[in-house]
Amino acid sequence: MEIIFILIPLGLILLALAVAAFFWAVRSGQFDDLESPAWRIVLDDDRAPPADSRDSNSSQEG
Repeated sequence: MEIIFILIPLGLILLALAVAAFFWAVRSGQFDDLESPAWRIVLDDDRAPPADSRDSNSSQEG
């Protein structure tokens, strides 16, 4: 039964830390733009990687 006197304040402290971290994230702009990072993957350039000179030499030798 005595453990409850430790767990309740510990739970409240952890709750306060989580709320403080959330408000810090909101103030620092973490939730300002939620859509652009997702579209950045889709709109990435589709350039082909440069041809490796070793690949062209090995195909000509064989």
